[in-house]
Amino acid sequence: MAEKLNTGDVFPKLTLNLVDGSTLELPDGVDAKYKVILFYRGHW
Repeated sequence: MAEKLNTGDVFPKLTLNLVDGSTLELPDGVDAKYKVILFYRGHW
């Protein structure tokens, strides 16, 4: 299991594969002052 992030921790760099075939680099791909990341696993 991965380490949990705490207040003040730096978000790790990730590359996500999106459903449309493109990718999103986190956190650099989100150009906003405040960022919220929600991972939804969908319906299984």
